[in-house]
Amino acid sequence: MSSLFSKSLGVKKEIKVTDEEFKQLRDFIYAQCGIFIAENRKYLIENRLTNRINELNLKSFSEYSYYLRFDAQRKSELTKLFEVITTNETSFFRNPPQLSVFQEKVLKSTIDKIKSTGQKKLRIWSAGCSTGEEPYTLAIILHEVLKSEIALWDIKITANDLSEAVLASARKGIYSDYAMRTTPKEIIAKYFTQVDNMYHINPKLKQLVSFGSINLSDKMMLKRVERSHIVFCRNVIIYFDEEMKRQVIESFYDNLLPGGCLLIGHSESLHNLSKAFKPEHHPGAIVYRKQE
Repeated sequence: MSSLFSKSLGVKKEIKVTDEEFKQLRDFIYAQCGIFIAENRKYLIENRLTNRINELNLKSFSEYSYYLRFDAQRKSELTKLFEVITTNETSFFRNPPQLSVFQEKVLKSTIDKIKSTGQKKLRIWSAGCSTGEEPYTLAIILHEVLKSEIALWDIKITANDLSEAVLASARKGIYSDYAMRTTPKEIIAKYFTQVDNMYHINPKLKQLVSFGSINLSDKMMLKRVERSHIVFCRNVIIYFDEEMKRQVIESFYDNLLPGGCLLIGHSESLHNLSKAFKPEHHPGAIVYRKQE
């Protein structure tokens, strides 16, 4: 869920949103999922939701707000609303410097620590996994690091997103050239099968990843996620206000096992949000570690 409102939808007829209607919808969306839409993005509400209003044969944004709150089909429409407001811009091996730090510093030290306990159980959480490129990238890196030894490990990558539509796409594991644009050619050859102009993910990667819907504003839902050694949440919290950011970061801290690591987007920071993590500075990335 890394690029909000990046494309406007086609519309059948133009419907303008009033200031009051915008406030109603903005507050409703915030209450439902924690995404905050600033005043200067009012036009994006118009672009994104006019199509839904036309599809439902409604006449105004006020009618749409009423529909979301009281109609018998409101749960189904809420799912569609989430899909519309969260556009997913991602790719395999996005932000290579951070992934290099993850592979060489975070993952290898985590594996060594787990091995020292006599166990081989690793848990990673990809929160805001979009169409699956991030968790599958992590699965590829795990195979590259552990090689044949991976068969001896109990590994689970929990991959969550708000949108059921992107999760359905992620489970299929079929990608276009565009999704592969930042992927090394040798990785494509090793972990994908090309069918026509589409790339199918290797089934052994799918075995490591468990996809499911999650709402990061739902504290109880977050508490049910299995405790993790590493949490990835990249390019998600930038869409939250300060209060929501703190709430989500606190939930990640609680989820992490002692000594666990949080990795966020390169344009994101925990500055003024949390002092609980110890930041570790590496070339191209900051790793936020929970103290032992």
